[in-house]
Amino acid sequence: MSETIALVDDDRNILTSVSIALQAEGFVTRVYADGDTALKALTENPPDLAVLDIKMPRMDGLELLRRLREKSQVPVIFLTSKDDELDEALGLAMGADDYISKPFSQRLLIARIRAILRRTEHAGGGAEGGDLPESADVLERGELNMDPAKHRVTWKGDVVTLTVTEFMILEALAQRPGVVKTRNQLMDAAYQDDIYVDDRTIDSHIKRVRRKFRQVDPQFDAIETLYGAGYRFSEE
Repeated sequence: MSETIALVDDDRNILTSVSIALQAEGFVTRVYADGDTALKALTENPPDLAVLDIKMPRMDGLELLRRLREKSQVPVIFLTSKDDELDEALGLAMGADDYISKPFSQRLLIARIRAILRRTEHAGGGAEGGDLPESADVLERGELNMDPAKHRVTWKGDVVTLTVTEFMILEALAQRPGVVKTRNQLMDAAYQDDIYVDDRTIDSHIKRVRRKFRQVDPQFDAIETLYGAGYRFSEE
């Protein structure tokens, strides 16, 4: 079955051109010109991935993502204004999986979409895994339990809800406790197909993962920063 991509942008030209390009690649598209309409549709009938513009009237993309994350972990790519680092940082901090700056290449957007969808499939099809049996590939590291088949993470028995990108980064760290992973290695784990993201993107995802774990355990310190080197996961 073809994957469904939701496009949310107040620029009708972008909606039309990107929708046509995605359909030519075999995707099903749903388009929305404002955040209010999109929020209801995305929560009631989640797509496989959503592409959100940040700069929209009434409800902007950041507010849309904030409300969406209260109910869904659908993968999200943000479209940001060129050189607007604040938008990018806020989007990642709020749970976006990726961002692309306008003006953008449709070929690049399609490549990013395909990469995230592959990661979603690797992580067990997203957070809506249903009542699948526990996978033989469950990863247990101290108080951490990760089940890729269910896209399910627990810490000390409490569920921690992660986006696809956050899951992939944490899995890369937890697979080899005590081993330092550079930002480039974490980029390779989360962003395949030679898609480049900068250091700030990985750092933002790490900060959000830590914040989510500290919501269930304020003393969480299993992800360590080694300045100038990278990050590592500690079981102790």
